[in-house]
Amino acid sequence: MYLFHSFSCSEAFILVVMAYDRYVAICRPLHYPVHMTPQMNTALAASAWITALLLPIPAVVQTSQMAFNSITYIYHCFCDHLAVVQASCSDTTPQTLMGFCIAMVVSFLPLLLVLLSYVHILASVLHINSREGRSKAFSTCSSHLLVVGTYYSSIAVAYVAYRADLPLDFHIMGNVVYAILTPVLNPLIYTLRNKDVKAAITKMACHQDPKNDGKP
Repeated sequence: MYLFHSFSCSEAFILVVMAYDRYVAICRPLHYPVHMTPQMNTALAASAWITALLLPIPAVVQTSQMAFNSITYIYHCFCDHLAVVQASCSDTTPQTLMGFCIAMVVSFLPLLLVLLSYVHILASVLHINSREGRSKAFSTCSSHLLVVGTYYSSIAVAYVAYRADLPLDFHIMGNVVYAILTPVLNPLIYTLRNKDVKAAITKMACHQDPKNDGKP
């Protein structure tokens, strides 16, 4: 439970750091080498990871101290905090409230910061006169926007599956999308945006076997 929620938190915070990087690159391009130094990048990434590693600790510790039956069934595909709490014999109200507060901090606060960054980015892009410049600016943000959209769409699917009066299997599938599909898509999205990777894929696609050169 701790590892899953820590990695989920880290993804949300890293997306905020990347949004800030895009903001500085597009809104303050001349200051980018000064602001986004290797030391600053390391500090931002370390802050995101440390916060993500510390944030789930209270909920996990308190959940481990709850009372459970000798045989407890958790109807889920992984040790989700809410699923484990609901399987307990103890009063689940404090734990449910804590989980809700942590979810707000991890989901809505990073989303608000990302949206705020892109509001400033959009305002800056609209002031660019050349079409090529606007296209380049949007291209810089496209991969990050795809990942943000995928991440928060999967959260929305999991939330709707949980709140709606749907069978338990739908709730589990919603969390599978959030827990598995999004992390699988992220490297694919970023990799396909890499020029070297695209060039290598194109070269492989167009490659001909030397033995068949000159043959119909």
